[in-house]
Amino acid sequence: MAELRAEIQLSRGGEFALDVALVCPPGITCIMGPSGSGKSTILAVLAGMQEPDRGRVVIGDSVWFDSEKGIAVPVHQRRLSYVFQGLALFPHMTAQRNVEYGMSDLPPPQRAAKARGLLARLGVVHVAQRKPRTFSGGEAQRVALARALARSPHLVLLDEPFSALDRELRAQLTGLVRELVAELGVPMVHVTHSIAEARLLSDQVVRIDKGKIVARGTADEVLRNVTSLEE
Repeated sequence: MAELRAEIQLSRGGEFALDVALVCPPGITCIMGPSGSGKSTILAVLAGMQEPDRGRVVIGDSVWFDSEKGIAVPVHQRRLSYVFQGLALFPHMTAQRNVEYGMSDLPPPQRAAKARGLLARLGVVHVAQRKPRTFSGGEAQRVALARALARSPHLVLLDEPFSALDRELRAQLTGLVRELVAELGVPMVHVTHSIAEARLLSDQVVRIDKGKIVARGTADEVLRNVTSLEE
């Protein structure tokens, strides 16, 4: 089981500077902080969508980025899954085909079986042959999560994918995510504004403000006296 280690230094012309060092063991790390504090930028750097000025990103023994050694592994070569707030399901594909996408290392019959198994596990096998335009918000979230986990990624990134859901559905999905990530045995880095969600989901909470880490630890340690992140 591989640990994620990242040192990120990034400046945007004096307007914003990000300077963080993360250690994320297998399990769920929730990154929290006010709007504009750098949460989504961290995910973009981990994914390879944005290159920092200096730093390193390492998962297990694999170096994905090292500014000193000139290493910058492109997005498509990083074994990771990223679930955006907008989900980005392919509109022309059924739920099953969306989940099968990216499982090119498996023969077609195995892809189909694995996709249906994940959809069933997430409670949406009934939409397997339907397209995203027919999904409810909760169904779309579950299909997107199934697709993210289907690749057997080494790292999972979530950028507030549950923010549009009601409290009950969010609680159901966070419980499922905890189970599935524990089975995969990989780090998941989850950006959220929800203190309740972080308490339910996280093994570790990292709070950032103005591009720097201001607290890290368990949810109880970090969020004990926190009522709002816009402080």
